[in-house]
Amino acid sequence: MTIYEAGHYPRHRVCGEFISGRGLEVLAELGLRERLVEAGATFARTAAFFLGHRGSPVRPLPQPALCLSRYNLDEQLARHFREAGGELVENHRFREERHDEGFVRASGRRLQTGNGDARWLGLKVHARQVPLAADLEMHATRDGYVGFCRLPGGEVNICGLFRRPRNGTESLPPWHELLRGSPGTPLHERMAGAVIDQSSFCSVAGFSLQPRRAAAQGKCAIGDALTMIPPVTGNGMSMAFEAASMAIGPLAAFSRGEFAWARAKEAIAGACDAAFARRLAAARWLQWMMFAPLLRTSAGAPVLRSDSLWRLLFARTR
Repeated sequence: MTIYEAGHYPRHRVCGEFISGRGLEVLAELGLRERLVEAGATFARTAAFFLGHRGSPVRPLPQPALCLSRYNLDEQLARHFREAGGELVENHRFREERHDEGFVRASGRRLQTGNGDARWLGLKVHARQVPLAADLEMHATRDGYVGFCRLPGGEVNICGLFRRPRNGTESLPPWHELLRGSPGTPLHERMAGAVIDQSSFCSVAGFSLQPRRAAAQGKCAIGDALTMIPPVTGNGMSMAFEAASMAIGPLAAFSRGEFAWARAKEAIAGACDAAFARRLAAARWLQWMMFAPLLRTSAGAPVLRSDSLWRLLFARTR
């Protein structure tokens, strides 16, 4: 097997840098979970949500999440792939129009332009001296949300999604102001003494959060190349590992000549759609909640306090 990579491994990427849900089981099945723990991964066990000035209680996660920087994760995956006999071709942009049969598109989000969606901007940076009340925190702002995740060695991953104006006449503030939030909010307090690692900063734009069905796509795709789940769910990395796991059987059957390529693609698409349809629908509703102005008023307090709603949303997006 050969993987073509336009860039190089490892490198920093916009990512929540934790894995929660079925993806943890997949890592264990593939023999990767223990390797990542040995490489320094830790487990997040608590979480809290904040809507403006209001916050939820710190709650235990129904299932621990594995936390590791994307830089370290990509390094471990690349090593594991090469040790297993795979060929990783770096700094080579694959021209997919030349091929179809036997090729899987796993190249990340699809560039979106002029599709009517709000224009999204993703930011990520690492920092130290960020006091957190929970291992995972999500803070909603007027135009986006910022997530914190504890990493090994006292670092904290800070990752934000922001909605850019549709008309293009108004510009967003500088990235460090977006991640800092408004004065007086818990987000601003968290960032007050943060020591930023500038070398870890990265950003991404031009993507859509509209869910896509695998069966409706012409090419075989997994991960963000298939569809993106809103980052607030913290399920994007899990979905990538899950989709890869579901593709193994059909791809192996194709390589042995047992499946035609069309049948292999159909099997992978059907498995992905069956696994992801419900959580993508729930994620759209949760994404709407994060931007609903009403929830930033006193009406949002019962939502933050509701333990049953918290457990329901966690289960529906896993």
